[in-house]
Amino acid sequence: MFRYPDPRTPTSRDHRFQRILEIIPGFLTWFTILGMFAFSFWLPLWVAVFIIAFDIYWLYRTVYISLYSIIAFRKMKRHKEIDWLEACHKSADLDGFLAEKKEDFVKLIQEKAAKSWFSAGRKKIKRKIEILDELLREIQEVSKKDKAQFMAWEDVYHAVMLPTAGEDVGIIEAALQSVVDSEYPKEKFIILLATEEREPEARRKEKVEHLRKKFGQVFFDFIVTVHPVQPGELKTKAANTTFAAKVLKKYLEQKNIPFGRVILSNFDCDTCVHPGYFAALTWRYITEPRRLHFAYQPLPMYHNNIWDTNAFVRIIVTGSSFWHMVEAMRPEHMVTFSSHSEAFQTIVNVDYWPVNVISEDSVIFWKCYTYYNGDYEVKPIYLPVSLDAVLAKGYWRTIVNQYKQKRRWAYGIENFPLLARAFSRNPKIKWTKKIRLLFIMIEGHWSWATNSLIIALLGWLPVIIGGPEFNRSVLAHNLPYITRYLMNLALVGLIVSMFLSLMLLPPRPKKYGRKRYIYMFLQWFLVPITAPILGAFPAIESQTRIMLGKYFGEFWVTEKVRKD
Repeated sequence: MFRYPDPRTPTSRDHRFQRILEIIPGFLTWFTILGMFAFSFWLPLWVAVFIIAFDIYWLYRTVYISLYSIIAFRKMKRHKEIDWLEACHKSADLDGFLAEKKEDFVKLIQEKAAKSWFSAGRKKIKRKIEILDELLREIQEVSKKDKAQFMAWEDVYHAVMLPTAGEDVGIIEAALQSVVDSEYPKEKFIILLATEEREPEARRKEKVEHLRKKFGQVFFDFIVTVHPVQPGELKTKAANTTFAAKVLKKYLEQKNIPFGRVILSNFDCDTCVHPGYFAALTWRYITEPRRLHFAYQPLPMYHNNIWDTNAFVRIIVTGSSFWHMVEAMRPEHMVTFSSHSEAFQTIVNVDYWPVNVISEDSVIFWKCYTYYNGDYEVKPIYLPVSLDAVLAKGYWRTIVNQYKQKRRWAYGIENFPLLARAFSRNPKIKWTKKIRLLFIMIEGHWSWATNSLIIALLGWLPVIIGGPEFNRSVLAHNLPYITRYLMNLALVGLIVSMFLSLMLLPPRPKKYGRKRYIYMFLQWFLVPITAPILGAFPAIESQTRIMLGKYFGEFWVTEKVRKD
């Protein structure tokens, strides 16, 4: 049976290797932070050159992210308008479907040509052409694959797993209602409500009873599991999902449903899906001969309560959404995050989630990646799923909870030593791939912990502590001006983020007036504060904890509050 490295290995050799690898990320981060001061004092000239090079890199990175955010936003809008259920229905006759859509495309082109340049209908036709062109490219790409390996969409079941550890029943009810409202047959859904034994029994039973009463007869089945924390486990979401998935395995065996026909969607319990998500997911799954070698990732948007939370949190969650949109445009860099889907057969093959790690969403990707010897990747679904932004009972408590959530996300660097150990024992993956992926992981977490501090501090440190000799140089005189000029150019990214964030917002609740939009715009001036405090500091703490062996003992569950 396939085995992934254990972070708490009893073998002394593996333990030493694990500890060395755990120290590396934190060491690099602290070396950078302390080095900013030390080298600004000892080698101010070289630091000044580094600052200019870093500012140029940051300008490039800002423009890069802005362009990809716009492209991803436009792609998401087109995918929202595609009838993915129709695509599933027509997948058995792909050539006929392609011919039909090409004919529709030609008609639209002719209709557009007949309209005058300034007519009201021309813009609508142009929009339809863009949407149809997107679908045509999708069909043409699929047509290149081995059609004999395609599946009938009617054979596919969706198991929607919602792990919960005390969330209010209204949070889960909204998530289940979004499944009910989806454009996909309800008899193809198996709901897997994964509860925790440590939740107060009366509260848990009341919650389950309410949800069963409302949704129990809507789907193919509604399964409830109660996970007891067992010896060797941490109090983590991964332990709960593993327990629930094993119950699902026995259930499917009793029903004689092949695992390869079941797509498991491991969702946060506040996940509200776009109506077309499951149809789009099914289309991707049935038309992919290598379907077991992919994870399927929607675009996470923290919109359920975005109008209710405070400005600091809105900046953080909007930035996270932008980042995942950018990642979706370069799937080779993607790793599963938050709510996502996999073939249940793949989950069984890799022996489920590790029960003693915090970051269950990313660790399952790396576990699958090593199981398939590097032949595994994320296939993006360009449709949004809406989750809760951090919101607590109190303004400052909300900010503290946002810090804790970011700290938990940053704790994903625990994957670095595990992946390095897994790579060391797998000769089937090319060493160039191993080095590239490990570098991308550690560079990403290093940047997370240090970039905002470098931008905020390093541009001034050589001038302040570089000494009189450096301050008499031409470079010292011009350094603040060069830095300011390059950072002002980089503001283009902030401007793009401002306007995109407004375009992504869900409809404004009636309880808020139009002036709320002004706050949504002005919040972006808080970025210099939020970037280090709610971005860099949580990452530094997580890396430092792992470096010192002060591990988290359980998965911190984000408090979820809805004002309505």
